[in-house]
Amino acid sequence: MMETLLVLLTTLLVLRAAGALGARRFADWPSCAAYALGVMLIMTGTTHFLPEAFADSPVPTHADFIPMVPPAVPLPSLMIYLTGVLELLGALGLFRTETRRPAGLGLVALFVVMLPANVYAAVSDVPFNGAPATPLWARIPEQVLYIGVALWAAGVLRVPRRERNRIVDAGNHGIA
Repeated sequence: MMETLLVLLTTLLVLRAAGALGARRFADWPSCAAYALGVMLIMTGTTHFLPEAFADSPVPTHADFIPMVPPAVPLPSLMIYLTGVLELLGALGLFRTETRRPAGLGLVALFVVMLPANVYAAVSDVPFNGAPATPLWARIPEQVLYIGVALWAAGVLRVPRRERNRIVDAGNHGIA
């Protein structure tokens, strides 16, 4: 799970640096967040389809996800494929300005729906890709972060311009 967080944050910072160097597409943080989340989701979404032949690789396979699905959810294998498709579609939607808002909101819904599986996996000590289960105290904040980034990318979470200016002015004058 830490790998996905690292991909998200590294991509966000690299894209924002590209924006600072003149790449107009990455001129603002929310756009960079949309692309960074999209990159992370392409990485995670594709693993939902990896066959057992990749079991010895450093990435999880379809089979690694199945034990995470709570017993009350029918057709766990199909649910893994479905969430993979939704992650990939969400990523593609984030890359287009016209579809960014609905994609971000759809991903928020997906992350909320997937939260019980993350809680179940942590509480039931389900190992993931050969590693011990990620503890609940790490899973929940990480999922909340992804929800926040999706809302930010969708334009729902914003720092008001006046507040941004106050923060910049305070930083320039050493004021907190």
